[in-house]
Formats: sequence, C-alpha cells, structure tokens
Amino acid sequence: MKSIVHFSRNGQRNLPLWRRQGLRGDNRKKACQELLKRVQASQQHLRVWTQQGDGNSASFAGSLAIVRNGKPFTDGDFAKAFMLDVANELFDDFANKDKIIKRIKDMPLSARTVHDRTMMMSNQVEERQVKDLNTAPYFSLALDESTDVSHVSQFSVIARYAVGDTLREESLAVLPMKASTRGEDLFKTFMEFAKEKKLQMDKLISVCTDGAPCMVGKNRGFVALLREKENRPILTFHCILHQEALCAQLCDKQLGDVMSLVIRIVNFIVARALNDRQFKSLLDEVGSHYPGLLLHSNVRWLSRGKVLTRFAACLSEIRTFLEMKDIEHPELANTEWLLKFYYLVDITEHLNQLNVKMQGSGNTILSLQQAVFAFENKLELFIVDIETSRLLHFDKLREFKAACTESDPAQHLDLQQLADFTSNLLQSFKARFGEFRAHTCLFKFITHPHECAVDKVDLSYIPGVSVRDFEVEVADLKATDMWVNKFKSLNDDLEKLARQQADLASKHKWTEMKKLQPADQLIMKTWNELPVTYRTLQRVSIAVLTMFGSTYACEQSFSHLKHIKSNLRSRLSDESLNACMKLNLTTYQPDYKAISKTMQHQKSH
Repeated sequence: MKSIVHFSRNGQRNLPLWRRQGLRGDNRKKACQELLKRVQASQQHLRVWTQQGDGNSASFAGSLAIVRNGKPFTDGDFAKAFMLDVANELFDDFANKDKIIKRIKDMPLSARTVHDRTMMMSNQVEERQVKDLNTAPYFSLALDESTDVSHVSQFSVIARYAVGDTLREESLAVLPMKASTRGEDLFKTFMEFAKEKKLQMDKLISVCTDGAPCMVGKNRGFVALLREKENRPILTFHCILHQEALCAQLCDKQLGDVMSLVIRIVNFIVARALNDRQFKSLLDEVGSHYPGLLLHSNVRWLSRGKVLTRFAACLSEIRTFLEMKDIEHPELANTEWLLKFYYLVDITEHLNQLNVKMQGSGNTILSLQQAVFAFENKLELFIVDIETSRLLHFDKLREFKAACTESDPAQHLDLQQLADFTSNLLQSFKARFGEFRAHTCLFKFITHPHECAVDKVDLSYIPGVSVRDFEVEVADLKATDMWVNKFKSLNDDLEKLARQQADLASKHKWTEMKKLQPADQLIMKTWNELPVTYRTLQRVSIAVLTMFGSTYACEQSFSHLKHIKSNLRSRLSDESLNACMKLNLTTYQPDYKAISKTMQHQKSH
C-alpha cells in the first residue's frame, strides 16, 4: 500500500503519517484508510458546493464592487459579515434559508482573495485595452502627473481611440515616478511601458498636456523627445481648461486688491472655529439660505467664482459680524471697491460657466474650440454692454448701480475701467489657444466635410493619409447630394442634442445628461456609414475625433487616486493602485465569469 506523504508549507517533504506515529501492521492500514475517507469526503463536499453555484463568480462580483467604491481589500470580510446578518433576517421565512446562509459563508472574500481577484480583472481589462488600441487606426494621449499622499509622483496616461461607432477614453496606466520628474524621466518611463505592452506608437496622432516645461520643453521635454524618437511630426495641445484658468487669473492681477480682501475676510471667519460657529449662528438668526462662507482654493477651477458669489450673497451679514468683532474694513462700504467687487462676481460667474461647459469626458476638440471662440465673442459683447451702461449681462453690478443711483442720482460710477478690464481679458484669450486656432479647418472637417477648403487642411500629422486621395474624395463628396444631406442631418441631430444638454444643465439634471448619446458617437456613426470609396476621409475624421483638447480625464483620474490611496491606505503597492485605478476608470466590464471558468473552485475556510 502506498504511503500517504505530507508536505510542509515551504514544500519540504514530511515523513509519512504511519512513520511519524510509529504505526505498524493493521494499525498502519487502519490509519491510512481513515485518512483516505476524510480526503474523499472533503472532495465530495467541494464537488457538491461547486455544482450548487459559482462561488468564484460571486467572489469576483463582490471584489469588483469593493474596488469600484474605493474601499480597501479588507472590506471583503465586512461585506461578507454584512450579507450574513442581512440574509439571516431577510430570508427568515424561506424554507432554504440554511442553504442561502451556507452559500454566503462558503463564498471566498478575504482580503487576499479580493486583492487577487482585482489583479486578475485588471489584467483582463488591460489586455482588451491594448488589443483594441492596436487594432484602431489611430489613437491620442492625454498626459499629466501629480503627487500622491506618499509623495510619489504618479504619471497618468489616458488614451482615446475608436472601437466601431464608439470612442473610448481609457486609463492605460498610472506610472509611479520614484525619483525626479524631468522630461527625460517621464519619457523613459512611458517608453518602457509602451514597449512592455507592445503599443503601436506609429498610430499616435496627438498628445495633450498641462503645458508644464517637463512636457513641452523645446529640447528635453516629453513631446520633443517623443517626436525625436518617432522621427515625425506629432500634434501637441496645451489643455484648453488650463489655458482658460490662466486667462481667468488675469482678473486677480487687475483686481488683486478686491480678491485679496475677500480671501482675508473669509479666512478670518471660516478658518477660526469660534468665528465660524458664531457667523453660522448669525446666518441662522437672520434666516439666510446659506450655511456659511466658502474657503478659496487656487487649485480648484471654480473656487474663485463660488467664493465670490457666496460672499456677495452674505455681504450684509459679514458687515454685521465684523462690527460685532470690532474689525474695520472700510472698503466694504466704499463705492469704488464695491463696483469692482460686483464686476468680479459677475465676470467670474461667466468664466465658471465656460469652464463647466468644457468639462466632462467625450468632448470633441471641435466643441472645446467653439466654446472658447464663443466666449471671445461674448467678451466683445460685454465690453459694449459696460460702455453703454446697460449691464444686461452683469446682474450683480446692475443691481448695485441701481441702488447707488437711487441713493444719490448725481453720483458718477466709473464703468470705463471695467470695460478696460474686460478688454484686457479678451486680449488674454486672443493671445492663447494658438494650436487650436491653427487647425480650425481640420477640426471643422468632422462635421462639415462638404464645406472643407482642402488647401487649408494640414494632413502632415496624420500618418498613412494621401493628400491626393483626400482632395479627390472631398471633391466627390461635395458633388454628391446624398452624402452632403447626410452631414446636414448630422448637424441637425447635434443641434437637437445640444438643446437637450442645455435644458438639462439649466435644471441641474447631470445624471440625465449622462444618459444622452455622446456627440462624438453620433459623428463616428455617420462617418462609418459612408462607403469604402471615402476611406481616406474616414481615417482623417477618426484621427481628429481621437484628439484630446483637455487633460480633464487625467484630473479625473487624480481625484480617484486621492480617494483610493488616502492617508488610511498610504502603503498601497504600485501594482495594486494601478489595478484599482484601472477598474475605477475603465468603460470595459470585466468578464469575471470567463476568468472563473479557468480557475479551480475553492470555498471559504
């Protein structure tokens, strides 16, 4: 009879059971038979359990829910205990309650299991990303870096590429930068990743960055090194949201005395616990709609406008509170200061509206460009509005002017300086967005190919496209009413979509807005319906649609990063962090049932 051999955890062979216990003859035979029965019983129990249900798939589903909610891996034990407590009450009148409880108990959901499941699903998603990206005609990148809670610089790499009628924005990786973050360091790290994943870099069309020197430096910046490596032109864009924010900072330079005083007063009230409590009590007493003031943050795009709006709404209460504290700020009663203040409230509100309009994923580079150009037209209108003293577009300023005129009809308000401020802001906008202005005809091509001036479209950045074929196909399309009408119908659909978005935005129904069909999907579907005779035009349109106009997707990934790798999870490994980020940001749904079929079924111990 064969001896039953045991192995230790480190793989070392132990002595047989009968020899360790000193058994001989019938005693040895009896011990072996008893041990064999135990093994067979355990195998039968496991076989019955796996036939009753796929515990692995349930374990994957639970792990995915934990990770996508930004919870630590150890919450698997809590989730299991929670389900047991709820099931014990919820299924109390069920005849098979014991089976349900047992099924939950047998489901593996330990911290190690959740971690392993997360890595498996992340690897599967990454394989699909790389496969689709390499299959796509072209792709573009959005790049940015930020420092996490452990002072490790994280390099976010977001790709946009076409899959059928859909444009996907996917987080390819969050690459840790352990040392410096110069252009050479970022480039080396990225190229190592691209080589490991076998990315087809010859399909890269454009790169969008935050405009930092390490990214766009003339000689040693990331983009310069990438162009040198690829030996071809690559389009680069400075994030349109960052440029808008830089233009908005001009308001602080021109009206610095106004903003600095607002921040000082807000900090005096909010940053001191006693003052904050007393001010909130004052707001409650007067029946204010607001719970308090807002602190200003330079890194938040909308912070300035929100702080000023709240300050203006609570201005009378602020004056009362400062009097109670014997704090004097005569500017709060000064007409000239208040004139600038209310102008700043209104103009930052307009800037915030522009910023919000350009936020979100899936925005085409054409829509972002048009939003900026439309705002420039509005600034020209605002200048005339101020110079004529109508103030139709400056609600707070108009109310203040009316109050001043009512109290002193002879009082003169210097509105010309405000018109000059607006003119300077317009010049700041005109001086920026150069890379967007240079390719206006190329961007407009995706929705108005029948109006395209072929001599003004620069195709040098799009590999594999023949200028000769492009010009011939454009001429053919312009002469074919069927296809021209198709793009006219597309623009009607885009107009309808924009109207729906504006209506929902005015009602703050952001969840409903996400359910609308994306504009880029409408455009992509239209181009895919064209016959193969317009293959070159299709490739050009796909190339333009993949271009990033902003690094919003990177900023969004950093928000997830801050939530996942918090002070309570600061020792999260780079691999685990990357896996959690990928599952949080991806639009792919992991096929954990397919993974489960390749695994041996195990139950919880």
